[in-house]
Amino acid sequence: MNKNLTAEEQYDKMVNTPVSKLIATLAIPTVISMLVTAIYNIADTFFVSHISMEASAAVGIVFPIMSIIQACGFTLGMGAGSLVSIRLGQKRNEEANVIASTAFFSALGIGFLITIFGNLFSSQFLSLVGASEAVLPYAQAYARYIFWGAPFMCASFVLNNVLRSEGKAFFSMIALTSGGVLNIALDPLFIYGLHLGISGAAIATLVSQFVSFCILLSWFLRKKAVCHMSIKNFTLRNGVLAKVTWTGVPSLARQGLASIATILLNTAAGQYGDAAIAGMSITTKIVMFVASIMIGIGQGFSPVSGYNYGAKRYDRVKQAYRFMLTSGFCIMLVFASIIFIFAPYVMAAFIEDEAARAVGTVALRWQISFIPIHPLIVGTNMLMQSTRHIKAATFLSMNRQGIYFIPAILILPRIFGLTGVEISQFVADALSAVTAIPYAIHFFRKLEKFAKSEN
Repeated sequence: MNKNLTAEEQYDKMVNTPVSKLIATLAIPTVISMLVTAIYNIADTFFVSHISMEASAAVGIVFPIMSIIQACGFTLGMGAGSLVSIRLGQKRNEEANVIASTAFFSALGIGFLITIFGNLFSSQFLSLVGASEAVLPYAQAYARYIFWGAPFMCASFVLNNVLRSEGKAFFSMIALTSGGVLNIALDPLFIYGLHLGISGAAIATLVSQFVSFCILLSWFLRKKAVCHMSIKNFTLRNGVLAKVTWTGVPSLARQGLASIATILLNTAAGQYGDAAIAGMSITTKIVMFVASIMIGIGQGFSPVSGYNYGAKRYDRVKQAYRFMLTSGFCIMLVFASIIFIFAPYVMAAFIEDEAARAVGTVALRWQISFIPIHPLIVGTNMLMQSTRHIKAATFLSMNRQGIYFIPAILILPRIFGLTGVEISQFVADALSAVTAIPYAIHFFRKLEKFAKSEN
């Protein structure tokens, strides 16, 4: 368990501990957090899919709403986290406090706005993103409670990322794991025990998000974190919020485009019926579960990269990147191989409808086959964002579900029909990986010049 280190001790840990040990120490609790979060997302899909196919499709329809909330939270959270890690690496702790507090209270405010406008216009939005008449009632019942959880979800992303940026991923893990386990336990109780149906799944998510938020906030209130979260540190002066937002733009682009991508995917799949939407929705959740492991490794890498970049320990930035790529590839390869082989059985565990299972099995095999290369996509993006190469990070973050996916989902189904829907994400992933390579090469060549100029 992490002991409560002083700011100086934490600095020494981040810039002197061997990078492989440090990333592993930070990544393991982060991976556990991401897996538990992904598991309770899958749990929602699993339990809801046994209500009806329309209910399963509704979860996929509501997913863009989750992506919008995540986009707001990730923007402020990743922006604040990147800036905080660099400031702490430079020993500018008071500035880190201001950045963290400003991001936190801004996230709460944005979350409340989403709650208000989301509930006012839910039916219009859900119809816009592809809900059929049969699916719309289920989607509305599910989305209602997701909107109410927006403030806690947005603010939790900030608290979570600030803790990780300090190198205190263990504290983050406790909060997210507690909420995730609670969600998994409450799903069957609310859905079947209390006969709340799909609304029960959403209520379980709302309760678990609130519990995670309270635990995360408690670390700051109890002064277990390096940064001090206070309304007194909130400011709109000196462009603090603008810097946080600008640094988080890659996350905004990534998550915002994920929402658009899901809408387009639902629309394209909807041409082949609700079964195709259900099959693609389940595939997306399964792939996200595996991808969350890599995101966890990347988030273990990110504070190491930011801290050492701020401390001008460029050799350690390069070592950390290499370790992240190698470990990520090996882990992803194992998961991808297992899921590829057993794809039909994995899909059968989630849905009984044969048409939905057939669509999901093909799509799952295409998408999971490229997962071992995800470390290159995720890692290079996080490298750029953690070192404040914002334009490069933004461009790279837009590729997978934007620049490449949107044309793919618009063009490939016209050429290959349903197969085009199933292979679109694979094509986008492959192009995203190829694009990341020259950016990584250019970054480290520039870093070598910085290192020589310092000596």
